[in-house]
Amino acid sequence: MVDGIVWFLDNLALAFYNIAYAIMHPSSWLRWVLGLDTPEAKESLMRFVFYGGSVEFFFAVFVIVVLVIATGMVFRPFIWGVVRVLEGFANAVGRVAAWAGLIMVLQQIVIVFIQRIFTRADMSFGFGSPFTKDISWWSEELKLWNAVIVCLACTYTFVQGGHVRVDLVYAAVGYRAKKLIDMLGALFFMMPMAVLIWMYAWYFMWRNLVNPPVSASDQLERMLLKARALNWRVETIGFSPNGFDAYFLFKVLMVLFAGMVFLQAVAFFCRSFLEWAEGPEAEGRGLDRDVLEPDEPVLEGPEHLSHEGM
Repeated sequence: MVDGIVWFLDNLALAFYNIAYAIMHPSSWLRWVLGLDTPEAKESLMRFVFYGGSVEFFFAVFVIVVLVIATGMVFRPFIWGVVRVLEGFANAVGRVAAWAGLIMVLQQIVIVFIQRIFTRADMSFGFGSPFTKDISWWSEELKLWNAVIVCLACTYTFVQGGHVRVDLVYAAVGYRAKKLIDMLGALFFMMPMAVLIWMYAWYFMWRNLVNPPVSASDQLERMLLKARALNWRVETIGFSPNGFDAYFLFKVLMVLFAGMVFLQAVAFFCRSFLEWAEGPEAEGRGLDRDVLEPDEPVLEGPEHLSHEGM
């Protein structure tokens, strides 16, 4: 018990040093962005991979979140601004990602026409040197658009109130109790879930991007030794001979999903706290939700279809 407390306090104290060092020495972990032509760049990539899924990174994020929330408790306009920025980010990404649904439908229509009407075995897009792939490649690639919607529009759906709630006691309690439940849900369910997914998905992603393969059990010294033989090895293996061969993108989406859910959990905790502290008049303040205009018709449902038929 005592050892655990000492470990926690040590890492908490070191988090301030790690944050300051990362800000003051960006080249030590970002030099690889310019390419892997030098040993220093390879070592910087390995540091980036190691710290991205490390205990040090966890405590650095933990300290930043605690400082943001503590500052907001003293100066509430600041935390309202944080909520609006994080919710605006979720909305912006989700609204862009939602277009993947239209792309998915149009692509499926094109596949049917090319395969059934024109009896072609491949599809080409572009001019000059077109991008040409087998029909099976395009058919399997549809799963990527579906993954984009699920991973990148998840937090947008949360902000819009579109997720299904399993309501056992929520509807029966008062306003302040609801906000307390929301805070506890964000703190004990959303955040830990996002952290666990990130920790597993981070190395899962990098094992399909670089060679030699990296592991969560590798220490920094071992990873720096691996940097001597480091090179890009992007996964290009499909489930069928001519099928979709960019499955590494799914791993990238998993990491983005976990990061966005964590940020939204912070935003939801902060909003719930503010609405709990300021009362019912603060509920929904600054919340950007997509709603129909008063004179805009609802073009869905069997009632509309039967009315149009008449």
